[in-house]
Order: sequence, then C-alpha cells, then structure tokens
Amino acid sequence: MAMKSLSFLAVLSLLALTLPLAIASDPSQLQDFCVSANTSANGVFVNGKFCKDPKLVTADDFFFSGLQNARPVTSPVGSTVTAVNVNNLLGLNTLGISLVRIDYAVNGQNPPHTHPRATEILVVEQGTLLVGFVTSNPDNRLFSKVLNEGDVFVFPEGLIHFQANIGKGPAVAFAALSSQNPGVITIANTVFGANPAINPTILAKAFQLDRRIVVDLQNKFKK
Repeated sequence: MAMKSLSFLAVLSLLALTLPLAIASDPSQLQDFCVSANTSANGVFVNGKFCKDPKLVTADDFFFSGLQNARPVTSPVGSTVTAVNVNNLLGLNTLGISLVRIDYAVNGQNPPHTHPRATEILVVEQGTLLVGFVTSNPDNRLFSKVLNEGDVFVFPEGLIHFQANIGKGPAVAFAALSSQNPGVITIANTVFGANPAINPTILAKAFQLDRRIVVDLQNKFKK
C-alpha cells in the first residue's frame, strides 16, 4: 500500500511539473494551412474565420501585391498604416503573423498605441525615426531610440509604443507582428473618442486636466 501511494504521489508531482509546459504556448497546427474563407460554404469555423476547403486553395490565397508603393498621408497625426493581415491576405489565417507598412509625413508620427495580441518588430526603410515603448505599472519606464535606415527595434506585446519622424523628409518603415490579426488600440482615440463618450469628469481626474479641456478633446476625437 505504501509503495502504491508513493507511485501515485510521484505521478501527481510529474503532472504538476509538466502541465504548465504543456499549456505554455499555442498548439501546433494539425494541417499545413487554413486559408480564410468569407462564407461558411465548404468550410469550418476556426479562430474567428471560416477555413476554405484545402482542395480549393490557390497560390493567390498566399499573395499580396503593392506594398512597395508609397501611400498618401492625410491623417491629422501624419502617418498612414497599411496592414497585411488575415483580412486581406487570407492565407495568414492560423499562421500567427502579419505585416504593416507605415508612411510618415515630415513631423508625422504613429501615435502611442498598443497591440493587445502581438509583439512587433520594426525596420526603417527610409528616413529617421524616434521610437519607444513604456513598461507597465508601477515603473512606467521608457525605452527609446533614434533609428536610421536599416535599423531594427522591437516592441513587446501589449506595451504602449510610438514612432515619430524626426528627419527632414518623409519616412517609411515596415513591421512584422506575431499575430494574424494583432489589433490596435490608439490611446488618444480610445480614451477621448469612446462611443458613447466617457464621462469627462472621470477623464479630467484621471489625466489631472480641467474638465473643459477634456470636453474639447472629446469633440476633436468624436466619430
């Protein structure tokens, strides 16, 4: 009886040690790919998307063209982000990766934001950028760097980060993200552009601002 109890305890100990390792990462794929389909016809629903019948998949499902072309920059912050993710490159579904091109006007920026589902690695293709990210509470430590053409910087998953064009001309960067659909939460848009609006008294206290300034900001970000 003592030996049986000892063996049972040994098994429990082994499970306790190995179970965290077993659930520490995403499971491996059980097929080569799962190309996203726009409808349920001939498909199954996986991770938010329908999967196309593999027999109907073509090379075009893994292809996107035109990312070399500059994009016009018309936003108030002075940047345009062109995403290549599961929504426009269907073959990315379940592969856990995506890509963006960012065009910056002179003095433009990609304002403070976060990707809730992805780490980002960015390379400068043209120009000079000031980039950085801030760690979580309580330290809120800023890691910042000036990047030139060919320089690379990584932004850890979920942390607030930014890029600003500090050069004399337009800038271009490309970034890869560790999710097929990383999501983006732009801080100013989220806080001041919430729909319906967050009570300005709450924001005034949170940001230590006059309530009238908060209302003015909400009007600017109103959709």
